[in-house]
Amino acid sequence: MSNFTWRDGGRIIRFGRSAAADAPKLIEDGFTLLTTARAQGLIEGLAERADAVHLVAPGRVDDLAEAMYRDVTGKRLIALGGGRVIDVTKAIAAVNGATVGAIPTTLSGAEMTHSHRLPQSAPAGTALVRPNLIINDPALTASHEPASLAASAANALAHAIEGRVTIRTSPVPSIVGEEAARLIDIAFYGDDPADANRDKLALAALLAGYVTDANGIGLHHMLAQTLVRVGGAQHGQANAVLLPHTIGALERRTPGNVDPDGTLTSLAEKLARFAHAARIAALDVDPGKLDAMVSEAASRPALDNTPPRADEAEIRALYEAAW
Repeated sequence: MSNFTWRDGGRIIRFGRSAAADAPKLIEDGFTLLTTARAQGLIEGLAERADAVHLVAPGRVDDLAEAMYRDVTGKRLIALGGGRVIDVTKAIAAVNGATVGAIPTTLSGAEMTHSHRLPQSAPAGTALVRPNLIINDPALTASHEPASLAASAANALAHAIEGRVTIRTSPVPSIVGEEAARLIDIAFYGDDPADANRDKLALAALLAGYVTDANGIGLHHMLAQTLVRVGGAQHGQANAVLLPHTIGALERRTPGNVDPDGTLTSLAEKLARFAHAARIAALDVDPGKLDAMVSEAASRPALDNTPPRADEAEIRALYEAAW
């Protein structure tokens, strides 16, 4: 299944090696483009057709959305970039009442979800936004260099695993999560990340994003996001370094439903090695931030999604095991 169009309720998902070439047909005139300097020229003519182009800088999604949303006009926003770009676009659309189309350039899965932060000044009760058009071309989505590809794949694997065991789990997303994990395992079958099957990884990330959108996130992602926001680690590497440890924590919560034979843990360990993220100590995270990381992670409401809720002692033990 290398090329397909998936009509899922009110959204259209175009996947395959010809998907980027189809963008001019799928994106009608009258849109604002949010992207990066690197990604801006990846689809020929797209930026030139846009009513306006806004470049998304590095930084935290809520800070960037707060700084940008007053200047971003238009009722149709197109995000071309990685998870940060897509989440910033969703955050701006949430306060401006716009719709979103997404063309991902990483394996983040953000294009499939309504999960994102909001600008700090967003009114209480602001509804989150999910893209209604997704153009996922493996030539863009899985174009990273090998170490970055493995780190991004670890994030996708975490989506596939954790989404199967949250309090919102149901049969269809669970089946999809199993398939996503299977594809990642096949894609990294060899011992060289440069040999990874990038088409399978792109599809796996898309499916894993679907799982997260349906079932949410919990323990693993709360620890990984905190390692990024407080510890300063890179997003993909944070997921890669923690996943071999958090898989066991999720398996203990639902024995036999996550990784009873250790296969997924072995895959996660391989991805961490490929991503150069076998230990937190290798990620230039200050050990003095451990207490702040534990406190911040323990305060996250989404820990309730993977009961029993992790306490500070368990969170500290998981961070220390990965350090």
